[in-house]
Amino acid sequence: MESVYTMDQIRQYWTEQAGKHGVSPKASWSDHRAIDLEIREIIKYIDDGDKVIDIGCANGYSTIQYAAQKKIDITGIDFIPDMITEANGRKGKVANKISSQVDFETGDILALNKVNEYDKAITTRVIINLNNWENQEVALKNCANLVKLGGLLLLSEATLQGWQKLNKFRTEWGLPDIPMPKFNCYLDEDKVIAVLSSTMKLVELVNFSSTYYIGTRVVKPLLNAALGKKTNAANPDMEWNRWCSQLPSWGDYGTQKLFVFKKVR
Repeated sequence: MESVYTMDQIRQYWTEQAGKHGVSPKASWSDHRAIDLEIREIIKYIDDGDKVIDIGCANGYSTIQYAAQKKIDITGIDFIPDMITEANGRKGKVANKISSQVDFETGDILALNKVNEYDKAITTRVIINLNNWENQEVALKNCANLVKLGGLLLLSEATLQGWQKLNKFRTEWGLPDIPMPKFNCYLDEDKVIAVLSSTMKLVELVNFSSTYYIGTRVVKPLLNAALGKKTNAANPDMEWNRWCSQLPSWGDYGTQKLFVFKKVR
């Protein structure tokens, strides 16, 4: 599967998002409740003293959250210079409030050349923004190379399996499929596991967003239809979405999942 966008078009899209949203988490994803779920899950795997790289950090919203909750040395990189400008602005506003070392720099996941340097490497919705599997395979191997032996690679990415299962649930209730965004190319879970198997062992595949997706992408649209409402199902600022984001995750219907890999060789 390939994205209908070229890499140049994807780069232009995210440059426009940086300019449009500034330091808002919407520069990375319109659903900030889902971002907070993602942060809540990833932080479980980060320890005080870790050296961390956050790949695809956008404007640094999540990176600063990790740094605020743990005492770590963290570097956020993104291939959009305007995102890094916003991230450094965010860092300047909170520098005296956190004890972690935080740095931001422009970087391309397809051209990473550091080896065995980090205790934890994180990707947050960045590999899905590469337009084909060939680029994604290069990116995955580059990320694996960054991690020290015994360290973790934490991939928070949208998967084909999660997306298809959610749409199957929606179909049963007469709801149309949610389309894949044109700038994305969702990951095949089996192919990700296979391409990393030479150096990485899958520890967990966490369906942290399943309940949230069912609540906001299935139940809420059905309530809209039953009550004659026209609310935006994905609007994260509604109380319904906030409530759904606080529920434990059940099932395997979340498009967004967290791969937890350990470097074993």
